Amino acid sequence: MLRRYAPAVRSQSELAALQRERLAWTLQHAYSHSDFYRRRFDTVGVHPEMFKTIDDLRRFPVTTADDFRDGYPLPLLAAANRDIVRIHASSGTTGKRKVVAYTQKDIDDWLAMFCRCYEMAGLTREDRVQICVGYGVWTAGAGFQLACERYGAMALPTGPGNLDLQCTFLVDFSTTILCCTSSMALLLAEEVQRRGLRDQISLRKVICGSERTSKAMRRRIVELLGLEEFYDIPGLTEVYGPGTGLNCHCSSNIHYWADYYYLEFLDPETLEPVPEGEIGEMVYTTLYKEATPLVRYRSRDLSRAVAGPCPCGSIMPRHSEILGRSDDVFIIRGVNVYPSEIDAVLSGTAGLGSEYQIHLDHQADGRDYLTLKVERQAGVGSEQDELLQKALISQIKHRLLVTPRVELLAYGELPRSERKTQRVFDRRYD
Repeated sequence: MLRRYAPAVRSQSELAALQRERLAWTLQHAYSHSDFYRRRFDTVGVHPEMFKTIDDLRRFPVTTADDFRDGYPLPLLAAANRDIVRIHASSGTTGKRKVVAYTQKDIDDWLAMFCRCYEMAGLTREDRVQICVGYGVWTAGAGFQLACERYGAMALPTGPGNLDLQCTFLVDFSTTILCCTSSMALLLAEEVQRRGLRDQISLRKVICGSERTSKAMRRRIVELLGLEEFYDIPGLTEVYGPGTGLNCHCSSNIHYWADYYYLEFLDPETLEPVPEGEIGEMVYTTLYKEATPLVRYRSRDLSRAVAGPCPCGSIMPRHSEILGRSDDVFIIRGVNVYPSEIDAVLSGTAGLGSEYQIHLDHQADGRDYLTLKVERQAGVGSEQDELLQKALISQIKHRLLVTPRVELLAYGELPRSERKTQRVFDRRYD
């Protein structure tokens, strides 16, 4: 019989009380056991005893990715070396890796959250879970696999890439659940179609994480693989890893596990709270993390709080899909543009596929130009290119106040990736 991983709290008032209690513990734990936090708190003149209500959290300073990198390898450590059972690290694409330590309790808490995700997605012990994500110091492989085993389903740890192996396992082991990045899911879905395997596979659901997924890309993956459901699983290495929330079957909004971390939505410029429902940067405070606690950690991810109860019945709060990053924004001709805004236009335009690239160039006339390269939908020829270009230029100009150049490409012409797909190519400063 499956263990139940639903939260112990039964109401919003119980959740708020638990958060206040655990926030107080986290602030005291960080101050007492981490040299970094003690110095940081003392510098700005705050002390854990000043925390009385949840609103008091705003008195404490934020933590950033630079704090991880500047104090490499373990600047935030708040546990003795003998109690550390594992480390994980970020991909390190922007310099020194952000290294996070875990006690056994941290691992147990992480897997409990992850199992809650599997439970929300409706997995059973009969499911066969093909895990096509990276292993090693990255959190994804260990998180997906160990939680799958703890949950009681069969794990097929195939890792990323190797389409021959992926397709063989999909067929031979009757895989029912696929876990991967959305880029890998699209790559594999197109390979299944190319090989004519659709009728030979048993996939029911896909759980994707690590990158923002457009509605068009999601629709394409579901269509090619014949899926019942598509789930979005967020997570940061600094906040345990993937498994810190999941959308339910009712919508694409994410239920996040607010009994394990507290989430603020702040204006990226002023660090003041944004009104409920408006886009803000997600700022995390862990509630019971021992080895590497986070106090007001700026994730740079952008989302919005979703108000009201969910029809699925979960009392856990919700945020929208990740809309982008506060440092992803690019400025062209004085206009701030987020890639997610272009996602939204493309996803709502008939005849276009899910794959696109944004190219930014500075030309001899002294002006910056945005060129959008986007694939046509599968089966759509070039006959309608002029109409599609006009429609796309008009919609982007109306929504973003920027007039792009548009190049339409045949379906499959843009490169696919087993990892995160690069969307923006900015050559203005080369």
